[in-house]
Amino acid sequence: MMRALSPLVAVLVIWATPIEAHPGGLAADGCHRDRKNGGRHCHRGPNAGKSQKPVQRKGDVYYPNCAAARAAGAAPVRRGDPGYARHLDRDNDGIGCE
Repeated sequence: MMRALSPLVAVLVIWATPIEAHPGGLAADGCHRDRKNGGRHCHRGPNAGKSQKPVQRKGDVYYPNCAAARAAGAAPVRRGDPGYARHLDRDNDGIGCE
């Protein structure tokens, strides 16, 4: 038979639990994608505290993921539009980040 915790013990357990800034995990380089601003944000490693914005290639727009396309206001991205890339179009119907 289990015994209920006293309210004081319950408060101490909750109080002692570490609180994180966000629930998401980090990649091996200590970074994660930044949903609010697009790109990536780093917490650990040589890039700690730095953010990386979506990359532009050869004058064309490039979105590394749909979060970046949404943050830029470009989603959905259609085939032929600036920023469209196959990695954004999972079902290959010509419309990315739908």
